[in-house]
Amino acid sequence: MPNVKLNNGVLMPQEGFGVFQIPDFDQCKQAVKDALSAGYRAIDTAQAYHNEEAVGDAIQESNVDRKDIFLTTKVWVSNFGDHKTAKSVEASMKKLKVDYLDLVILHQPFSDYYGAYRDLEKLYHDGKIRAIGISNFDAGRYVDFVNNVKVTPAINQVETHVFNQQTEDRKWMNKYGTQIESWGPFAEGKNGLFTNPVLKVIGEKHDKSAAQIALKFLAQSGVVIIPKSTHIERMKQNLAIWDFKLNDDEMNAIRGLDLNKSLFLDHHAPETANQLNHLH
Repeated sequence: MPNVKLNNGVLMPQEGFGVFQIPDFDQCKQAVKDALSAGYRAIDTAQAYHNEEAVGDAIQESNVDRKDIFLTTKVWVSNFGDHKTAKSVEASMKKLKVDYLDLVILHQPFSDYYGAYRDLEKLYHDGKIRAIGISNFDAGRYVDFVNNVKVTPAINQVETHVFNQQTEDRKWMNKYGTQIESWGPFAEGKNGLFTNPVLKVIGEKHDKSAAQIALKFLAQSGVVIIPKSTHIERMKQNLAIWDFKLNDDEMNAIRGLDLNKSLFLDHHAPETANQLNHLH
């Protein structure tokens, strides 16, 4: 498993395991234990997923040392603000049963994200967090943000998959030194990703599935990926993308699938801002 080097020198596994949409305690705990046993060494959770306790228990019960696990959580909008965010991160650490976090991300570009980020900067300087980042910041908001904070975000976690490749936004992240991380690397199966003819034909050449080709494309493009599954065999398949390489023609064919638009939430829409500001 290769690592990417973040802008502060911290190494992060390029493929991790995401626990979005696994709210059931026992199912989430088992999934994380299975993921660690399958070879994952990065786990991505969030306050809004309501499963930090399950993740914490799984890590404690696994035979993998804490220092060998790259653990990420994300702060929800309702916890944004000076001092408020720090308290919420400390609460997350208690739930996760850890005394430091590898990465903490602001989950949405709404509410008082400047106040929230100031808290993360302090926790970072105090050594409680090894890296800090943001999520769902489009290029315009991202550029404005990096020009007004002290610590450039190490990560911007955004919707990234073969149908929304974030090519233009990545130019700005590269300019300021922020690593892109994908959420929704399979687009949750939208647009028929798992049976897409382009991905299937390329997969047949490499004896891989369309899903594995979709992941490989992102990874080979330098994106950090956190695919989710509750089935250990699928987890292993998602990890089995590091033993082959896509050639230039194959990469270009997949680039041609880019629709350059979200298949989920429009973060520019007032309805989205309203909705996410009222979720807890």
